[in-house]
Amino acid sequence: MKNSKNSITACLLFACLLFCFASHAQPLKVGVAGLNHDHAYGLMNQYKNGEVEIIGIAEPNNELVQRYKERYKLPDSIFYTSVTEMLKHIKPDAVLAYNAIADHLAVVEACAPKGVSVMVEKPLATTVAQAERMAMLARKYHIQLLTNYETTWYPSNQQVYDIVNKEQTIGEVRKMIVHDGHQGPVEIGCSKYFLEWLTDPVKNGGGAIIDFGCYGADLMTWLMKGQAPVAVTAITRHIKPNIYPKVDDDATILLEYPKATGIIEASWNWPFGIKDFEVFGEKAYLHALNNDELKRRDTVNYHTVETKPLIYKDNLSYLAAALKGEIHDTNDPSSLETNLIVVKILEAARESAKTGKRVVLSPQ
Repeated sequence: MKNSKNSITACLLFACLLFCFASHAQPLKVGVAGLNHDHAYGLMNQYKNGEVEIIGIAEPNNELVQRYKERYKLPDSIFYTSVTEMLKHIKPDAVLAYNAIADHLAVVEACAPKGVSVMVEKPLATTVAQAERMAMLARKYHIQLLTNYETTWYPSNQQVYDIVNKEQTIGEVRKMIVHDGHQGPVEIGCSKYFLEWLTDPVKNGGGAIIDFGCYGADLMTWLMKGQAPVAVTAITRHIKPNIYPKVDDDATILLEYPKATGIIEASWNWPFGIKDFEVFGEKAYLHALNNDELKRRDTVNYHTVETKPLIYKDNLSYLAAALKGEIHDTNDPSSLETNLIVVKILEAARESAKTGKRVVLSPQ
């Protein structure tokens, strides 16, 4: 009896030690490429909370550097003027890119040959040519190349995916609708550093069609299990040319699949911020209203579906798992495979809006 008690005590002690070890796991050590994306403020909050260790920041704009230094009490020693220079002095677990979309390629070109993985803010690239070169480098040097979307970390969206593709209780998907946007980046107070490239047709690749169109393209590619649409048709509007003279501020993108249709409504003209996801199946309808609220409706019933906690709560926990080799599914909102299709959709949408024609995508 005494030996049995001792064994139980030893097991409990071992379990406690494992829990303590897991709860005190070392945060990722990351380098940061650029600070002119306002999403970098989210990273800084993660840094303040001890969720990540920033060991290097590559940012050439001294005015922007000083702003971040003062606001977040960052030491002079971690700042560099370029990613190449930064990687001469540090060995990060990964580099997080918070710069113009068109500059993501240069980040990968600097990191990949050194075996440093990269996570960029959405979308992956502004053109298919850029995306394909980035993919080639990632595969050649065996690094992770991931894309971060806010909507990836919405339990409601994950629940939609599980109901459609795992539980399979709503039948085949017939129509998907995504609304994404807000009143406009100027209207909501984005920084001048962010606006300089966000409203540039080359650096961002477009206006709302890229900024918010990418969310819908990502969610639909994921829900359709990596299947690219057959064709893309898009219409863009220039509702506020006095505020956004160079780029569109409203876009509607139609994705044609063999048995389904996707509609992406992306805008800098909503009266409020919105990121929702609607899915019509043969038997039922799902509506992810926001990050954690999900509704389900069939012929008779309309009710709330309880969402479940995510395995990975945010980009950092996901990135850590990817770097450890714990993630193997290529059909994933952050995966390279998914985001190559996203860029193809966005490039086709841009072409369709420009020419007024339906663009047929070449088979994968």
